[in-house]
Amino acid sequence: MNLFYPVNLFADWLVYRFFDLSPETVFAGALHFFVYDTIKIFILLVVIIFSVSIIRSFLPPERVRDVLVRKGRFIGTAFAALFGIVTPFCTCSAVPLFLGFIEAGVPLGTTFAFLVSSPMINEVALVMLLGLFGPRIALIYVASGLVIAIASGMLISALRLEHLVKRLNISVAACACGEAPPPWKDRLRYAREYTTGIIRSVWPYVLVGIGLGAWIHGYVPADFLAKYAGRNTWYAVPLATLIGIPLYSNAAGVIPLVSALTEKGVAMGTTLAFMMAVTGLSLPEFMILKRVMKTKLILIFASIVGVGIVFTGYLFNLVLK
Repeated sequence: MNLFYPVNLFADWLVYRFFDLSPETVFAGALHFFVYDTIKIFILLVVIIFSVSIIRSFLPPERVRDVLVRKGRFIGTAFAALFGIVTPFCTCSAVPLFLGFIEAGVPLGTTFAFLVSSPMINEVALVMLLGLFGPRIALIYVASGLVIAIASGMLISALRLEHLVKRLNISVAACACGEAPPPWKDRLRYAREYTTGIIRSVWPYVLVGIGLGAWIHGYVPADFLAKYAGRNTWYAVPLATLIGIPLYSNAAGVIPLVSALTEKGVAMGTTLAFMMAVTGLSLPEFMILKRVMKTKLILIFASIVGVGIVFTGYLFNLVLK
């Protein structure tokens, strides 16, 4: 039985009995989508973020940074990409940690692997994809993000672009989120406080994202989006990637749109390419990185990741037919 069957029953009762709306109306369908997905996503967010917080309490960034310096190129790059998965939504954010890695002498390719995976793959995106599309899509999303992050890091490392990094005297505070004391009582308190803080920071994005998704679900004609970004449109993936780059949102805001887009006939690979471009490549991020990178390096970074996203989108559209 669907684990969220009680949630669906509640949404049915609220929309069709309490508000007495007809299931045949467009508004009722959109409202049911909003109620059901909102409750489901918040339940998943609390459970997964709390669990990830416990794991994160065992991974102080200083220890991770030391490991990255000692490991070989590929292992260090892969480890950095994996570490990026459990660092999103930290109060000190991915970019300051990236700057800290640069100042600590971590290889450039390794730091880029972290920078790619941290916003592109995170617990909120994983939770929402798991809830909306099931474990298969969620696992493909994680695997593809890791491949893009590792491949980007290895390629940047091979190009030897260290001369494009601006060496500044930047003092980046260590991320306190990894310094929970050993007692489980303190770890649980940290996880509770961290989860509460994350929910407080992302709930507007979740509601807005699900609201837009509900509107698309109910009111956008099914053939409108399929016409311009349908399964047989060859330019849909690069177009979705280009559209996503100037936008700025987190996974909580964009994934409900992914759900609505796929229901309207947009291929899964195209929607994932859009999501990865929004979360993995953003103009605000580039503006921050301008402090420590020359423009040429930022363009190289964006091009490598963009090509990886487009390739992944085409691959998913081919595999998930």
